[in-house]
Amino acid sequence: QVQLVESGGGSVQAGESLRLSCVASGYTYCMGWFRQAPGKERETVARIHRNSGITRYADSVKGRFTVSQDSAKNMLYLQMNSLQPEDTAMYYCAVRVGSGNCGISSDIEFWGQGTMVTVSS
Repeated sequence: QVQLVESGGGSVQAGESLRLSCVASGYTYCMGWFRQAPGKERETVARIHRNSGITRYADSVKGRFTVSQDSAKNMLYLQMNSLQPEDTAMYYCAVRVGSGNCGISSDIEFWGQGTMVTVSS
């Protein structure tokens, strides 16, 4: 069992930045961020492989968001720049302990409780 605690959400104006953080209670194979806007399905945002450091992003956030990790501290980060109203959603930290894909919702083994990001125009 891995527990995840997110922080860093909030309300900002369009064009501003936020940084989300997630701390895991144990080892993870990969870590990722998902988001779910009201009335929409949960979608992948970004993910990172623990050992290789390889990252992947949703097309909608490429060039604006950066995912990173501090493996020694089991920390995951999401730097979000140039935020837009369409980025408004609950953001979830998500991990796998075993090998798999942290970009696929059905592959996720543990979820955080979520942190809300609201972007106003």
